Amino acid sequence: MKVFVLGTGGWGIALAMLLHQNGHEVTSWTYLQEECDLLHRERCNEKLLPGVVIPEGIEITTDMSGAAKADLVVLAVPSFAVASTAERLAKIVPPHTVIVNVGKGLDSKHGYCRFSETISNAMNGSNPVVALTGPTHAEEVARGIPTAIVAASESRAAAELTQAAFMNDTNFRVYTSSDIIGCELGGAFKNIIALGAGISDGLGLGDNSKAAFMTRGLTEIARLGVKLGAKQETFAGLSGVGDLIVTCCSMHSRNRRAGILIGKGATAQEAMKEVGATVEGYYATEAGYHLAQQQGVSMPITEAMYAVLYGGMPAQEAIKHLLNRPRRGEHEEVWVH
Repeated sequence: MKVFVLGTGGWGIALAMLLHQNGHEVTSWTYLQEECDLLHRERCNEKLLPGVVIPEGIEITTDMSGAAKADLVVLAVPSFAVASTAERLAKIVPPHTVIVNVGKGLDSKHGYCRFSETISNAMNGSNPVVALTGPTHAEEVARGIPTAIVAASESRAAAELTQAAFMNDTNFRVYTSSDIIGCELGGAFKNIIALGAGISDGLGLGDNSKAAFMTRGLTEIARLGVKLGAKQETFAGLSGVGDLIVTCCSMHSRNRRAGILIGKGATAQEAMKEVGATVEGYYATEAGYHLAQQQGVSMPITEAMYAVLYGGMPAQEAIKHLLNRPRRGEHEEVWVH
């Protein structure tokens, strides 16, 4: 199978290597000629994947035209570049070619829509879109550490093609799902909670605090997801609680690292500059906040995060506000007595 991977960040390289390992003919595309030259020369991205060598069999290019001959096209670009890259791709890729998006976030320029919607709109609905998402650190996938992920799509054939391309029997297991809404929202909004979990760690709070934050955070993500048409059970799966755990608890997570810096007193802008790469949770917080307002869904943790990141509220004050919300049951229960 010919696979064209757009994006040479850590995740794009890790997936290109996995696909190459699985026996596919892989081409990796980068927007920057300077980066292309560096990767040709060094065969590694030392900043994002130190010590990981890119196999010579993976072609690296700045020419997107090769996507026209691919059986599968993978979008592994930063969230801010998904729409513009899809628009360029629409002029190249023929109808029916499966597009796999691995980015996590929402398109704030187009009404906070999901990336699969952005891509489908750019392609005029002529190409099936798959969201490949779950608890996956590029640093571990690139080193062959066993991982499980979900390929979600409205098209069963597209999801199963993606499953066949990425899955192997040594280190990468792929499940399919028809609930692309829930899978994408889980992948996008867990970054909000991971950023907050990092703030909790930076403040020196304990495991109790982070566990409560993660659990109640997932509850409100699921609440919004169901309102938008997702299945409740999706949020108990790999793209929901699985992705939440790995992002909130690992130092591989840029969101958690940025949150720790904010908890220690840095501004959001200072923290993102220090991390030195895209902190998706910052942008997801804005999208989640406004989407919840539009839908009339209560998301108190997201609201608190928005107040901290965009309103300048001290993190301790936001925590106090969350703890002093009105009393309520954990679930909407009917008491017999």
